[in-house]
Order: sequence, then structure tokens, then C-alpha cells
Amino acid sequence: MSKWTEADIPEQNGRVAVVTGANTGIGFETARALAEHGATVVLACRSREKAEAAADRIIQNTPSAAIETAQLDLNSLESISGAAEAIRGRHDRIDLLINNAGVTGLSGVTEDGFEVQFGINHLGHFALTGLLLDRIAAAPAARIVTVSSIGHRFGRIDPDNPAAPTGNAYAKSKLANLLFTYELDDRLAHTAAIAIAAHPGGASTEVFRYSPAAFRLPNLAIAHLFGRTPAMGALPTLRAATDPHATGSQYYGPAGLFEIQGYPAPVKSSTHSHDRKRQAALWEVSEKLTDIHYLG
Repeated sequence: MSKWTEADIPEQNGRVAVVTGANTGIGFETARALAEHGATVVLACRSREKAEAAADRIIQNTPSAAIETAQLDLNSLESISGAAEAIRGRHDRIDLLINNAGVTGLSGVTEDGFEVQFGINHLGHFALTGLLLDRIAAAPAARIVTVSSIGHRFGRIDPDNPAAPTGNAYAKSKLANLLFTYELDDRLAHTAAIAIAAHPGGASTEVFRYSPAAFRLPNLAIAHLFGRTPAMGALPTLRAATDPHATGSQYYGPAGLFEIQGYPAPVKSSTHSHDRKRQAALWEVSEKLTDIHYLG
């Protein structure tokens, strides 16, 4: 299947999908496509107003779409807990959790004192996934899809101190997304759920909006050069979430040059991302920092 597109998404009727950062960019396109194929989609976003505006945009295009919103600020463990409680109150099961939201170019710490990119991109999704895991395990064939980046290849995590600041904070957070995915999939072996990762290639999204110009402008230029719209950037996530042939611990990205452009296919991640010692160490420190302890 060399050119997997939205037309290849199977019907999603009866499935419940939670998409973080769904008000814009890749998250919005992911939510839109899932809703158009029949899923009930929860737009989990920091701004309730922006989430509701995104919901209106989807419904205008697809009046039959089943859209809900949840206020989720991955900068705050308190907000994550509240969002998870609200989602759990509405749904007995969750078929798809799309850990999409992310930031880059920020400095400082989260409300809970974590380096902000590591805190939002990794620890926030680690906490949310753990708080929803019983609902995910209750679904017959659930998937947890976490969005990483080509940039994970520049990330480094000290297995003896995974939370320590090391080099490129964004790249580290994206490496953490993959270490988390592979460890999670292993831990889900006793359930029907699987964990998969994806990356969008060189897509033009708002993830760069807070980045310094020296970082933001070249990335946007690459996206423009290769025609990577948010809709194209969402395809690897959508394939990971819906392709009947996808399996746990796979990693989807564009199949073209340097994984910047092209249609989604299984791709390889860095050697560091498959390091079992780093996976286990990151998991342990993530549980300690978030005080979220998974089932099993």
C-alpha cells in the first residue's frame, strides 16, 4: 500500500477517540478525519474556547459528527487529572487515545516544576494515559498513538538520571515519547490494547509558534518546500490509529526522502529509542514525578 490516504481509513462507527491538542494543526486534522469516518471524538485542548471553535468547524463540514470537548492543560498535573476524570465520567471505554499535543522552543518549567518541553510532551501524556488506562483496556482493540518527531534522533536521555537536562530539550522529549511507547506496548501484552508511535515528517504546524526564528523559519521553509500540510502530516498518526494491519510498537512516518515527505509507512527509530535500560529508567522516573502508577 504505497499511498495510504484518508480514503483507506476503515469505518470508525462506535469507537471513541480522545485527541490531545486537537484544536489546530495535525491534531485537528486527525480529529476531523476520525469524526468523518464515524468515531466519537473528544477534543482535549488547553483552551476550551478553541476546542469548541474546532468542534464547530468539524460539524459545519460533517453535520453528523459526534464531537465532544475536554479542557486539558498538559502543563499541569491537576488539569490532567481533571480532564481524565471528566472523560472517564462520559465514557466506559476509549478505543483510541492520540497523544498529539506538543510544544517546542519554550523555556522554563511547568506548574509542577518539570522542564517545560519534557513536562508537556512526555510527562503530561504519560500521566493522561495512565489515568485513562482502565478505560482503554476495556475496549476490544484499543490503541494508544503517541506523536514523536524526526528530531528524536538528536535526543539523549541519561539512563541513570532520565529527568536530568541534557542537550536539546525538544529532541529529548520526542525520544521520551518513543521510549514510553515501546515500554508501554510491552506492559500492555496482557491486554487487547497496543501502543504505536508516529511522526508527521516536515509538516507546517503551530508546534513551532513559540520557537526562536532561527529554528522556526527553516522548519516552516522545509514544510512549504515539500508541501507538507497539516492534513498530510496527520496521515502517519491516522494510519497508526486505524490501519487493521498495524501492530504494537510500530512507528509510522512519511516514506519519502529523509522521512520528510511522502505517504505513511512503518519507519525505523533510533537505536537509543530501543534501549531497554533507558525505557525502564524513564518509566520509573515518570511514575515517581507524576505519582501515576499504571495497572499491571
